[in-house]
Amino acid sequence: MSRVRVHNFSVSLDGFSAGADQSQEAPFGHAGQRLVQWFTGTRSFHVMTGQEGGSVGIDDAFASNWGPGIGAEIMGRNKFGPQRGPWTDEEWKGWWGEEPPFRTPVFVLTHHVRPSIEMKGGTTFHFIDASPAEALAAAKEAAGGLDVRIGGGPATVRQFLAAGLIDHMHVVVVPIILGRGESLWDGLEGLEESFIIESVSSSSGVTHVTFTRH
Repeated sequence: MSRVRVHNFSVSLDGFSAGADQSQEAPFGHAGQRLVQWFTGTRSFHVMTGQEGGSVGIDDAFASNWGPGIGAEIMGRNKFGPQRGPWTDEEWKGWWGEEPPFRTPVFVLTHHVRPSIEMKGGTTFHFIDASPAEALAAAKEAAGGLDVRIGGGPATVRQFLAAGLIDHMHVVVVPIILGRGESLWDGLEGLEESFIIESVSSSSGVTHVTFTRH
């Protein structure tokens, strides 16, 4: 049965999964790379980005679960790029260059639909104006029986959690204080009651927390 999963989703000690002041030059806003440093040094990230080397161990073991078994992704518009409102630059094809790492259909949630973009390596971005349930139905159909990944950002993950649509979630608690940005947990009081929760600490300083629905 197709599951809905979240992987490698970083959150600061004060609950933010994205910094303030996002721009094309600063995808994570004022947080910079601090939320994802644990990930970018792993062998899995290096393989994903066509590099050699990278660390192995707990962080890499969790990071490597991101891809296997995934047939489609759903992401919010903010994860795709920094533009807001009507598209003023349809030449923008996302943060990842000509060959994004997803290699599956990717459904981008937006109130401003635009034609799909087929990229090298198997990624096709589809822009849809849909509720979480509607987007998930489309993604499951495209996934062909494989799992669907909810890729973020925090507002998108929060919406799917609020709708009770996520089966498994891997959150990485990073020991930094951001002070401002976009919270992952707003409006989700009591969320833990719906999940079996386990945690593992890493020598890098982060804590990997998994939520598996009862």
